[in-house]
Amino acid sequence: MSKSLQRIARLAKESGRYRLDAYLFVQQALVYAQCELGMGRPRTHDPENETDDDEPPPESHLTGQQLCEAIRLYAADLYGLMAKVVLNSWGLTATRDFGEIVYQLIDIGEMTKSETDRREDFDGVYDFDEAFQQRYEITASADES
Repeated sequence: MSKSLQRIARLAKESGRYRLDAYLFVQQALVYAQCELGMGRPRTHDPENETDDDEPPPESHLTGQQLCEAIRLYAADLYGLMAKVVLNSWGLTATRDFGEIVYQLIDIGEMTKSETDRREDFDGVYDFDEAFQQRYEITASADES
């Protein structure tokens, strides 16, 4: 098991509020937002921290609201109509929970934040019932009537 996964597993166990799956899902949703959805703005270049090594591509930063939207899309993509049920089973019942997880991951060095980020950026971004309710209409075709 990687050191990163060990730290996150320990966090989940000590916190007791969210399942390990919730922490991993939020991290994966961030990658989904950046790579699949092209969300985020590049972080500013810091010449003081330059190294001679090959540098990875610049990180993209998302706001709390953007990450919440990416999480909604990612959950719907992965779990469809069951998205809300799955998230709830991990202890996630409101967008505020995403912020709690993000800030816990920041505290252990598994995520970063900008100077303007605040935990409150995740509060009330959307209502879970509305965000994960997909409306499907079942209609009978003319042949079936």
